[in-house]
Amino acid sequence: MLRQVETENGWVRGIEASDPRITAFKGIPFAAPPTGENRWRAPQPCESWEGIRETYRFAPIAVQDTPGLGDDIYCREWHVDPDIEMNEDCLYLNVWTGAKKADEKLPVLVWFFGGGLQWGYPSEMEFDGERLARRGIVVVTVNYRLNVFGFLAHPQITEQQPDAPSNFGCLDQQAGLKWVIRNIAAFGGNPDNITIAGQSAGGGSVISQMACPENQGLFRRAVIMSAMIRNPYGNEAFGKPEPLMQAQKNGEDFFEFLGVKSLEEARALDAFYIRDKYGEYAQSHPRMFTVLDHTFCKGDPLQIIKDGKCANIPIMSGNTADEFLNYITADSPEQLREKAVKLYGDKADEFLAFREAACCDKDGRYGVVSGIECNAKSLFAAKSRRGENNCYYYCFDTDIPGWDNPGTFHSVDLWFFFETLANCWRPFVGRHYDLARQMCNYWANFIKTGDPNGKDADGTLLQEWKPYTEEDPCKMIFSSEGPRVDHSRESAFKKFLMENIDAGERANEIS
Repeated sequence: MLRQVETENGWVRGIEASDPRITAFKGIPFAAPPTGENRWRAPQPCESWEGIRETYRFAPIAVQDTPGLGDDIYCREWHVDPDIEMNEDCLYLNVWTGAKKADEKLPVLVWFFGGGLQWGYPSEMEFDGERLARRGIVVVTVNYRLNVFGFLAHPQITEQQPDAPSNFGCLDQQAGLKWVIRNIAAFGGNPDNITIAGQSAGGGSVISQMACPENQGLFRRAVIMSAMIRNPYGNEAFGKPEPLMQAQKNGEDFFEFLGVKSLEEARALDAFYIRDKYGEYAQSHPRMFTVLDHTFCKGDPLQIIKDGKCANIPIMSGNTADEFLNYITADSPEQLREKAVKLYGDKADEFLAFREAACCDKDGRYGVVSGIECNAKSLFAAKSRRGENNCYYYCFDTDIPGWDNPGTFHSVDLWFFFETLANCWRPFVGRHYDLARQMCNYWANFIKTGDPNGKDADGTLLQEWKPYTEEDPCKMIFSSEGPRVDHSRESAFKKFLMENIDAGERANEIS
């Protein structure tokens, strides 16, 4: 087993996982601490060390609100430890490998966690990479800066460092990816066979990395889970970057809120003081997210991919059945028509003619639909029209046990894709473990080759999962009965939404 590995900065010693055939290296530094003068700068080179560094424990998580203090579903699910170590010195990554020798050239997964770019960490217990590593994959989970530390913009920062005026969290991810390319061969991985993947804001980060011109050729495929969070009926568009001027104004307002007059004064403040003030500030001001800085981010990343202005690589993407459903609310048919006209103009009558649009449910909602599903399928259809038939769509729709009757809430599928159900408090039973094994197998196959198809653990073939195309809109449904393939055509209503996916944004611009 590879228990000791030489990286570009020095030797690291890993620890056997629960399966001793797998070695886990936890807390490997990939950049200098982003503290002091390095706060709000692009990640700087890591210093080398003497001797062998023991990488047995996860490094501190990025500065954020203390996890585990609430009673919401995520505090019950995995943000369970209020005493988890937290530090501004947080640019570390973790590696799981089953390689016995450095020359095995195993496929590599680079994982970005989610949390709205405000919270989250790679040591969350659902992200244990051991089960994927047992399938012959080198798994890397990368930490990155969050919230005000990762996405502040300010005129003084832009003036002093125009090549990196914001998006420090995205640059951390990129630095982690480049570290993998330079070092992963020593862990038995193949730097020419990398898949980047993430869920929620981590999936949005994958989209941002795909759209960055500097990253072209650094990875071969992408997995985007529950991340295309765009409302087809409104202007909510998580992941759409904020213009630099607007973000800078937010940064100026935050400096005023902090009571500082310069970047130097802000860099001298205690990190946890800044965190707490940002929490207060965010109650009445916008939070800080990805910025259209024209260096790392040169446009709306999702639109760049949809327009084919980045590398054509295989994509796996999907959503859970219950997350982030979108709809129109109206008090009367007349108000519904007004909203339809605003959204669709001369296509309003076509929209209102659909039964799904005209019928109101018990909660007063019209046209309930998954915006993530519509955006993913719209993107895949656009790629299909260009002959890029290499995209795989899924929907996670199984029963989730527990006293809270949560449904397929946002992020619950992570327990299944990573096959880490045993870490969860929920009373999962045999069928859930079977589904998790199969989902992890599909995912592992995609990471290896760009095609999710292959064999289950017992040697039988998994159900064939074809790419999603306009001619054959194949959908993989991960259901209570197991994986189920659906080749049915999209309904006329859903097809209309997919074809007019940007109507909400246009309507907002008009108003």
